Amino acid sequence: MPQRRIGLLGGSFNPAHQGHLHVSREALKRLGLDEIWWLVAPQNPLKPSAGMGSLKERIASAMRVARDKRIRILDLESRLGTHFTADTLAELQRRWPRTDFVWLMGADNLAQIRHWKDWPTIFARVPIAVFARPTYCHKALAELAAQRFARARVIRETRRFSEIKPPAWIFLPVKLDFHSATAIRAPKGAALKR
Repeated sequence: MPQRRIGLLGGSFNPAHQGHLHVSREALKRLGLDEIWWLVAPQNPLKPSAGMGSLKERIASAMRVARDKRIRILDLESRLGTHFTADTLAELQRRWPRTDFVWLMGADNLAQIRHWKDWPTIFARVPIAVFARPTYCHKALAELAAQRFARARVIRETRRFSEIKPPAWIFLPVKLDFHSATAIRAPKGAALKR
């Protein structure tokens, strides 16, 4: 039986929005994944808890937005008792050894991943697919992580990306989606930053 190929999109989803759905559908189409798991984090260690919706509210918003049977909404980090991506990936690989996981992120996350706990371990564990985000693409590709793992960058898109031995990462210049949870939470009448 062939390995399952699962894309992991982690985040606060405060709230979930069309940008999450856009990235997920592009990942399914371009990387040959079987499904996407949205990992709704109990609390992002790099974000303040003030203004954070409850986990239940954020899961509900993700379920309203996902609308695709290939996308599963999960609160795995609260179930596993993990708080950091590197630890979550280790536990997922331990529990599902016959699954090929791919970490999905926007260019905004690649630009600041050096602040994540044990971030080089993430690159060592799973292939990483980075999706273009407005205003972040050039900054992300010039940042520490992109430079440190420059030789691991996969240039040609492949539907077998999940099978590449890490470290491996790819930058996907998808159509830009301007949805953002920060803008959605902004008071009515506040200008959108583009």
